[in-house]
Amino acid sequence: MRALQVAELAENHGGCALAELALPEPGPGEVRVRVRAAAVNFPDLLMTRGAYQLKPDLPFVPGLEFSGEVDAVGEGVTDWRAGDAVIGGNRFGAMAEYAVVPAAALRAKPARLSWDEAAAYGVAYLTAWVALVRCGRVEPGEWVLVHGAAGGVGLATVDLAKALGARVIAAASSEAKRAAIAAGYAPDAAIAGAPGFRDTVKELTGGRGADAIFDPVGGDVFDESTRCIAFGGRLLVVGFASGRIPEISANMPLIKGFSVVGVRAGEYGRRFPERGAENIAAIDALAAEGRIRPHVHAALDLADWREGFAMLERREAAGKVVLRP
Repeated sequence: MRALQVAELAENHGGCALAELALPEPGPGEVRVRVRAAAVNFPDLLMTRGAYQLKPDLPFVPGLEFSGEVDAVGEGVTDWRAGDAVIGGNRFGAMAEYAVVPAAALRAKPARLSWDEAAAYGVAYLTAWVALVRCGRVEPGEWVLVHGAAGGVGLATVDLAKALGARVIAAASSEAKRAAIAAGYAPDAAIAGAPGFRDTVKELTGGRGADAIFDPVGGDVFDESTRCIAFGGRLLVVGFASGRIPEISANMPLIKGFSVVGVRAGEYGRRFPERGAENIAAIDALAAEGRIRPHVHAALDLADWREGFAMLERREAAGKVVLRP
């Protein structure tokens, strides 16, 4: 089978190359899937140079999430049969024509979604759900400010916040990205994420500030967000794409009455398995009902993996990038 293989850890994905590998056989409790699309996520890129907390043994095939059809099942698997359309996630292995995963890691593909869309929504919308619902407790009518709103997770958060009945301010770095967000998801406002956004947020919210702020950027964005959050607001820390991990004096959330809440969707599910299953069921139901609409910025052949990786690194993608093995 054709696969993208990481043979050594190196900068600029220098240890990655297309390879012909033996077709993997499913063991007991496992399923082999013919992969139709595999999403590209930042952890995939980080793993190619050993910069992610998970460090698979070399060589390995990257790829966290995928869509495809069941090709073969291992001993003891009764829930799936050949031909079933599925979506799934594993910690790596999706960027190949075939992937072997535990049967429990698969879910039925929502019929409304294409292969590309189905591969692209799981991680992003699960993060958005945990942030907005579990950690942010967002209510209909509340103001939600989404930083990095054109990224895969950011765009999913805009979409989900709208589905939850919130009023959404989408902050993105370029006019083209803001136009794409406005055209696809109709937030209440699409604004520049550059310094000075706090004045715009205050004006849009009638001086109140945002009730929930989704921040995957950190650095200066976090600092300024503390100055445009409403009393009783929730500042949701998702990541530090800016490269700087910010600090905050405890007197600020005390005086302004807001909370700083860390968001780790995967860890949330591991800590609270029942709630984790509820989270996944919730986003699958929204997808099946057509209430969320994953956006695929580009769908590329696996041979064009380097360009797909570069789209994320250049931060030019509005939504997700997927590879078709």
